[in-house]
Amino acid sequence: MAQIQVPLVFWIGFLGFVTVMLALDLGVFNRKAHAPSVREAGTWTAVWVSLALAFNAGLYFLYGPQVGLEFLTGYLIEYSLSVDNIFVFVLLFSAFAVPPKYQHEVLFWGVVGALVMRGALIAVGTALIANFSWIIYIFGAFLVFAGIRMFFSSEDETIDLETNPLLRFMRRVFPVTDGYREGRFSVVEGGRRMITPLLLVLVMIELTDLVFALDSIPAIFAITEEPFIVFTSNIFAIMGLRNLYFLLSGIIDRFVYLRFGLAFILTFVGTKMLLEAVHVEISIIASLGVIVLALAASIVISLLSPRSKDPE
Repeated sequence: MAQIQVPLVFWIGFLGFVTVMLALDLGVFNRKAHAPSVREAGTWTAVWVSLALAFNAGLYFLYGPQVGLEFLTGYLIEYSLSVDNIFVFVLLFSAFAVPPKYQHEVLFWGVVGALVMRGALIAVGTALIANFSWIIYIFGAFLVFAGIRMFFSSEDETIDLETNPLLRFMRRVFPVTDGYREGRFSVVEGGRRMITPLLLVLVMIELTDLVFALDSIPAIFAITEEPFIVFTSNIFAIMGLRNLYFLLSGIIDRFVYLRFGLAFILTFVGTKMLLEAVHVEISIIASLGVIVLALAASIVISLLSPRSKDPE
């Protein structure tokens, strides 16, 4: 794994870039609540992938091919695993009957929360590995377990809004409006502050990202332990997730075998971590090849399968 010295100005510059892009997103391109078209979502997905690849090229020329490959592999892991979030987003928006024009704003604030949450998790993970090197094997075992769990998980996912403990707690503590209020998260009605169902959706999305982050962040530590690469690859994947949702939400059910590809990727990177205990190292190029092959195979098999035409 590459060890590099990243100047503070690079961190400040990257965080400034992310802040500017978020401000432009909410304040310029999406000032009016609307449901992005497939064309718009596809364009922005291409923009974010292009920005990630341009950033990757910059790292390659500044720090060499090893760092470039580590970023690319980490980005691909994070981006592919983030697709699993889309399945849950579809379920959440359907369960809460969220109007399409409000979904983008919910995902926007979900991304903001995810950036902070993942930054904190990466800082904790980096500190743990720096002080307790053996913890990398705990991460590896956890990823193998997570991959096996995903492989055997049920396809019939549902979200029970009545029994979910977090939703029950929020409804007990805060008064909730009986419907949406023009995309607002809280309103004052009858002289008291009330939250809307849109805030409940946002909380569930943040919780979902936390659960997925507990899988995806340890996974990237199998590729690199450099905090700058771990953080930037995570952020690029998360920043492109909203538009990927609007691009794929209508056809996500066709990827009936994608779950198995993602489960294999988690198991593979976990095994890679564990093999380091016996001094067996899988090269970064081999890791990238295995991940690309697993992802591509699961997508192609899904699209060719008769089940993709009738996922029910």
